[in-house]
Amino acid sequence: MTGRYKAYPEYKDSGIDWIGDIPIDWKWLPIKRNFKIVNGSTPRSSESEFWDGNITWITPADLSKVDVDISSSSKSITSEGLNSCGTSLVPKGSLILSTRAPIGTIAIASKEVCTNQGCKSLVHSNNVDSKFYYYVISVCSRQLNNLGRGTTFLELSTDELSKFIVPTPPFTEQQKIARFLDHEVAKIDKLIAKQKELIVLLKEKRQTVISHAVTKGLNPHVTMKDTGVQWLGDVPEHWELKKFKHLFKIRKRIAGKTGYDILSITQKGIKVKDITSGEGQLSMDYSKYQLVYKGDFAMNHMDLLTGFVDISNYKGVTSPDYRVFTLEHKTSVAEYYLRLLQMGYLDKLFYPLGQGAAHIGRWRLPAEAFNEFLAPCPPFEEQEEISKFIKDTHFKIDALLEKAEDAIFLMKERKSALISAAVTGKINVRNWSQS
Repeated sequence: MTGRYKAYPEYKDSGIDWIGDIPIDWKWLPIKRNFKIVNGSTPRSSESEFWDGNITWITPADLSKVDVDISSSSKSITSEGLNSCGTSLVPKGSLILSTRAPIGTIAIASKEVCTNQGCKSLVHSNNVDSKFYYYVISVCSRQLNNLGRGTTFLELSTDELSKFIVPTPPFTEQQKIARFLDHEVAKIDKLIAKQKELIVLLKEKRQTVISHAVTKGLNPHVTMKDTGVQWLGDVPEHWELKKFKHLFKIRKRIAGKTGYDILSITQKGIKVKDITSGEGQLSMDYSKYQLVYKGDFAMNHMDLLTGFVDISNYKGVTSPDYRVFTLEHKTSVAEYYLRLLQMGYLDKLFYPLGQGAAHIGRWRLPAEAFNEFLAPCPPFEEQEEISKFIKDTHFKIDALLEKAEDAIFLMKERKSALISAAVTGKINVRNWSQS
């Protein structure tokens, strides 16, 4: 990192591992020397008049949705709510820090706000540049997490936060470093944004190519016919149409005992759940789960918004609420119909057939709608050709996606290293000017 930038002429040891040597005229001080720490709180939830007011009430979840500045929140409180919960408004420019796992998410308040108890506000004193310390804290979340305590969740206490040592350059230098980082980080973020746009475009292209192959085939010159199905449109004239009930059989085989791998249906496929970690939803009795054999289809039909479908590579059990089914049609290729089923989620083909409450994530596909769903059925050899084409397409585009994701990872690493080097004085930007 120091290759492009000069070092300071003289350093001294801070005695703090994550800071290391700092310029001779810098200090290292506990946060309480530069900031007043204000704890957050929550109004009594039973009092409806405390909520939906005009005071922004920030939570860790709100912090996770912004980059630098924060001015809005998912919930707001009234002045009566503020008075009831023992916290106070903090001024514009205060640092808002998540002090419950994940500890260290930070933003700068762009107006007066208050927070819940999962956050603490750092109200700066004179001759302190908030943006400089935003950058400081953004690169020491690991150190802050190590100070967290708790059994149910990690929490950083006010005492530990107040004692946390941070580098403290002269005020004018804080401002200069903040301006330097604003400029350089913006350039890196712009490159990251371009890679993210590329990822979106690649995923869209992949899905468009796959959807076209599954519904139109690979021969652009074949004679087409109208299916009369709105989402499907024209298909090759020699293709058949079959309802799912003539292709698949829904199974419901309750395990009756424990000891099987627990299978989770994710948007990246069927995975074996790690039940030892205690993360995610856990059942008290897996003997009531249903069996899934290798080669079975399994879908989360209870949530058409975030659910998915896959062919299992494992023998295990999954939630009795999910749908497990087998391909019974003898002249059919499982991978072809897997792509069609996944289109049902990705292209929202199943969505108009759903029932339930979409606003709470329970928009489900009933068994009757599943069975009556009309599917294109190419000849067996054509299904094999389409499946191979899709596999090859996935391989090529996934390689480009991996390259883009690697580029984002490297740029984020570079950004973090640049920030760390600047705020700890490993590079000298006192003479930097925006070119």
